[in-house]
Amino acid sequence: MVFASLEFLTLFLPLFLLVYALAPQRARNGVLLAGSWLFYGWLSPLFLSLHVVLTIVAWVGGLLVDRAREEGQGSLRRPVLLIALVVFNTAVLVWYKYANIVAATVSDLMQYYGAMPLAWQKVALPAGLSFIVLQAISYLVDVHRRTVAVERSFINYATYISMFGHSIAGPIIRYDWVQRELRERWFNWENFSLGARRFMVGMAMKVLVADTLSPLVDAVFHLEHPTLVDAWIGCLAYSMQLFFDFSGYSAMAIGLGLMLGFHFPENFNHPYLAGSIQDFWRRWHISLSSWLRDYLYIGLGGNRHGVWKTYRNLFLTMAIAGLWHGGDSWNYLLWGSAHGLALCIDRAWSRSALPSIPAWLAHVLTLLFVCLAWTLFRAPDFATAATMYAGQFGLHGTGLSDALAVMLRPVQALAVLLGLFWIVAPLWQAALEARCGERALYLWFVRLWPIAAFLLSFALIASRETVPFLYFQF
Repeated sequence: MVFASLEFLTLFLPLFLLVYALAPQRARNGVLLAGSWLFYGWLSPLFLSLHVVLTIVAWVGGLLVDRAREEGQGSLRRPVLLIALVVFNTAVLVWYKYANIVAATVSDLMQYYGAMPLAWQKVALPAGLSFIVLQAISYLVDVHRRTVAVERSFINYATYISMFGHSIAGPIIRYDWVQRELRERWFNWENFSLGARRFMVGMAMKVLVADTLSPLVDAVFHLEHPTLVDAWIGCLAYSMQLFFDFSGYSAMAIGLGLMLGFHFPENFNHPYLAGSIQDFWRRWHISLSSWLRDYLYIGLGGNRHGVWKTYRNLFLTMAIAGLWHGGDSWNYLLWGSAHGLALCIDRAWSRSALPSIPAWLAHVLTLLFVCLAWTLFRAPDFATAATMYAGQFGLHGTGLSDALAVMLRPVQALAVLLGLFWIVAPLWQAALEARCGERALYLWFVRLWPIAAFLLSFALIASRETVPFLYFQF
């Protein structure tokens, strides 16, 4: 069950909101927890069991870390306990995420040396496991650092870690951000209406743009010899698909949280308008990039131990970030390493005596690098990525191929235009608001277009197969 599905929109969400609204305030965390576990159980009872085990371990672990501090025990026990808890959570993630690719690599090596391939049954990745593990680790580290007070209520902690609105694909919510609202929050019409509007905007981003471009992207990445035009159509279409799919999910998650009284932070800030690769990572998947900075980059030493170690830590952080994104291909490691190298170059350039790059050129170069890197991110293996890169550099010809020409539809062009408008609109918004002021037509458009877009999205959902969110696989 995903947000952009009939069962969620017509069955689960209305019934959940009805029960949540009728429940007294003190019982709403329990209602939210039960609804979240039902949501995960709907996906898979086995995954729900794993989720509950991870929740119990992290909650008990937080209590033990806090007790070790309160009892004034030696300086060694609390760090060792924290390391054991982090290792446990990481080990679970590594098993479910990387067992398949390690087995596939070993099997390929065995066949290369003439042995029989390894008999292996694929391990399915539980939905949202990556995000749940990162939240659990951040909570445990924050309790250890005394950044947050330990949560003694299992219901409150389990509600934090399990909220179905964001735990499947982010944003990665830190306990400190919702600690107060877990105890007291406002479930009122103002929050609900603002949250519903945000949810509808996210739904439109997902269905009208991302899902419409999905068949085109799939077609391009299955071409045997994509031409220059083919490859760049696929690359740019995927760049838009990924952004509108993921930022659409984040908008829906933020909207659902606000409907229930939670204020989640923004996860995207117009990343395709970034003027440098560092600026891009300040704008793209903000909750992940800030998590990597605070719990991984700083943990490795940050920039505190000299220039060489600073660049090493920066590169390793992004390489690990690439690994975190997927375990079915080594492409993710290469993608993360490419971004780590780009961040090192960007940092070195900005701190050198070299001339500054003009702003317009910096925007172009940043977007070009990001899009080229997305090719590696999307390709199922390195051979496919190499084929796409050959096409992007014109090694398979330049014109539009017949194989792709038959796949192009006017609705895909409309989705691209809508996406481009969505990306560029923030540049015009302030000027438009200053010019229109309180004009009734402008206000009515701002208020009503999300409803119209949501209704169109709902009609499309009812008329075609559900397209899962791309980040569900991560």
